[in-house]
Amino acid sequence: MAPGGPGRKGPGRAGRWRPATPRFSSAMLPLLLRRAWVAAASRRGTRRCSLGACCSYRLRDALHPLWQSPLTIPGGTRQSPINIQWRDSVYDPVLKPLKISYDPTTCLHIWNNGYSFLVEFDDSTDRSVIIGGPLENQYRLKQFHFHWGAINEWGSEHTVDSKFYPAELHLVHWNAVVYPTFEEAVMEGNGLAVIGVFLKLGAHHEGLQTLVDALPAVKHKDAVIEFDVFDPSCLIPSCPDYWTYAGSLTTPPLTESVTWIIKKKPIEVDENQLEAFRMLLFTSDGEEEKRMVDNFRPLQPLMNRTVRSSFQSRHLLNTEVQPKDHAEQIRP
Repeated sequence: MAPGGPGRKGPGRAGRWRPATPRFSSAMLPLLLRRAWVAAASRRGTRRCSLGACCSYRLRDALHPLWQSPLTIPGGTRQSPINIQWRDSVYDPVLKPLKISYDPTTCLHIWNNGYSFLVEFDDSTDRSVIIGGPLENQYRLKQFHFHWGAINEWGSEHTVDSKFYPAELHLVHWNAVVYPTFEEAVMEGNGLAVIGVFLKLGAHHEGLQTLVDALPAVKHKDAVIEFDVFDPSCLIPSCPDYWTYAGSLTTPPLTESVTWIIKKKPIEVDENQLEAFRMLLFTSDGEEEKRMVDNFRPLQPLMNRTVRSSFQSRHLLNTEVQPKDHAEQIRP
């Protein structure tokens, strides 16, 4: 599990949760700011974020605390999120099937970090991993989180042909084959792999409801609860198709360390489930309430990058390679 966390839990029923003692997780701010952040967090008695779940630039009329550091990377060429232009994406027949293997018992906590809520996992072993797709190595699941809007007309970080979705799920993994710690992986070009899944308004999602039922217990910033036995693969669409590109974190330190895997098909959730996200707060208990909405970063320029697709499109990346069978997502 992540350093500083509680010991391994015994078996529990799916989605069982109970209050947990806050613990520090992996730091995610630039190296020059990390020492000050740690000192401030220690004074507050709060956790440090393993990966800053996305937040809006503005919190009412004030700059959100997460964005008081520089908002851009000088000379950055692979920032995220981006608008995916379907017609400009390039079919790459070399892309492999994406293999997902998550152990539900590695789920640990739900944490409101003041920007989103994170569902954190034990990443000390290779029990919850992905491999294949555009990846050369196996990557361990660290956490997942969401981004959403105040209304259904926007909320996702990525867009497709300039279309927004009401929300977007990010499952964050790190390259434990190459790097000994998550913190080191964050700073390297091939350190992280993030699966992005769009959420659209539609049918009730039974798998998500297990998580939604626990959210009132983490309404306020810094609230943490234990969350037993949850399989996040239930939140991934069965359609195997995806886009992939080289990008960055969408919160400070904005490091260009992410291989993005954006699923083509969204999952459906109902209005009540989206509203449960919007009932969370950016603020701590006792502070003036500020609803947790619009927690996304604006789109960034594509620049000279190519967005590849695992499914047949209008263009071939390498016409000398014959297209193979449709990529498929494999689960045990």
